[in-house]
Amino acid sequence: MSVFAVPGRRAVLADLVPGALARDVALVVAGAGLTGVAAQIALPVPGTPVPITGQTFAALLVGAALGWRRGSASMLLYLVAGMAGVPWFQGASYGTPPSLGYVVGFVFASSLVGYLAARGGDRTPLRTAGTMALGNLAIYAFGVPWLMAATGMGLGAALAAGVVPFLVGDAIKTALAAGLLPATWALVNRK
Repeated sequence: MSVFAVPGRRAVLADLVPGALARDVALVVAGAGLTGVAAQIALPVPGTPVPITGQTFAALLVGAALGWRRGSASMLLYLVAGMAGVPWFQGASYGTPPSLGYVVGFVFASSLVGYLAARGGDRTPLRTAGTMALGNLAIYAFGVPWLMAATGMGLGAALAAGVVPFLVGDAIKTALAAGLLPATWALVNRK
């Protein structure tokens, strides 16, 4: 049994992969790597130090696919490795860039999304959309205060710079996840 699995709980996608500790370590590292690669897909947003990236989508998918324990471990690895100098954050890989709070939020969002996925939050499009929306809120809950502290912005300015420009992209990512995750479960459960 996996060190991250909880006996008697519904499986997440990662629980369907055979093996135990080696599998879990590989999945945690792969989740961090996927997020790092997705961070390289970036579009600058005028008027904000926070770019549009693929890393939020990856962080939420990692949580849903790996479950809360492996997902949060993966995002914690992503955060620590990036702070240690692995050049996979968008922007700076050291210090405290204004967008680092969003990366901190990935740890908590991945945990939340993984927790909800283990309870069926990724089995239907509507549930998946709700799960991803809550994950995005968790990211913003850490990202916006960090942005305020790093830049001296007030709440209104931080929301305008750190949330509003990303809402359409988040809606698109949520729609993609709402199609991808239930479809993956449908393929896995085919007999």
